[in-house]
Amino acid sequence: MVNRNALLKGSGVRLDTDSIFTGLMYFALSCVLILILYPLIYVVSASLSDPVALVNGKVWLLPAGLNFKAYGHVFENRDIWLGYRNTVFYTTCGTAINLVLTIMAAYPLSRRDWRGRKFFMVALVITMFFSGGLIPTYLVVKRLGMVNRIWAMLIPNAINTFNVIVMRSFFQTTIPDELKDSAFIDGCSNTKILLYIVLPLSGPILAVTILFYGVYHWNDFFTALIYLSKRRLFPLQLILREILIQSQTEDMVELEAGHLERILESEVLKYAVILISSLPMLILYPFLQRFFVKGVMVGAIKG
Repeated sequence: MVNRNALLKGSGVRLDTDSIFTGLMYFALSCVLILILYPLIYVVSASLSDPVALVNGKVWLLPAGLNFKAYGHVFENRDIWLGYRNTVFYTTCGTAINLVLTIMAAYPLSRRDWRGRKFFMVALVITMFFSGGLIPTYLVVKRLGMVNRIWAMLIPNAINTFNVIVMRSFFQTTIPDELKDSAFIDGCSNTKILLYIVLPLSGPILAVTILFYGVYHWNDFFTALIYLSKRRLFPLQLILREILIQSQTEDMVELEAGHLERILESEVLKYAVILISSLPMLILYPFLQRFFVKGVMVGAIKG
């Protein structure tokens, strides 16, 4: 009887401890959510607020004095739509090229029966620590005739070593070797195994890879800054960068001329530009989130 009471008491203490731990975890995660979510809400509110209220610090959570002038100034610029078109093209085509090449590199490296696997794996890892440098890379791209062409945005960064390693690890730890061996017995070639067995079972890692490459291409402006000088080829990020620089230059001119109103409007314009450039990726992420969570757990649990 004593042992039973002690057992019940012990289980009760354990239940209380678990409840306290769960409550603390929810509280900590709620704080992290607030820290992440508040800057996003503030950017949206600031972009829709009256410039005077924004400068005076009256914008905290909700917009103060609803104002859409900043978005009007941004979308009046025809280069914005040109940049959107170019960025969508670079992101779509670039991600497709990245995904195909990453699969073509990761699958052979995941095959334990390939004798050259270790040599090429070491060669790939070395590229993560040592590169040719900016100037030699530019000279190679120029010699290949890709400067001021769309290929300059697609080919130099066509594959990422880290993504190759992650995908290779997924193929090794998730796709059973027995499944591949049985396919070989049935007469499947390596190409058919990849297309009809490996890839249909690799949805999470494919979604994660698409997300990684897509975000990179969408936010990439440095590549265009180096290789592109024709304005009709500029991506959105480079055009938005020019708008911000131009806005800062105009602020100095307006400050000397005493036009305070335009200076205040430029402050709101900055937040509108940030939101316009970030919104597509924020919309895309929730649709890939469940695959992203699965991809992060690659190799973490194996039973």
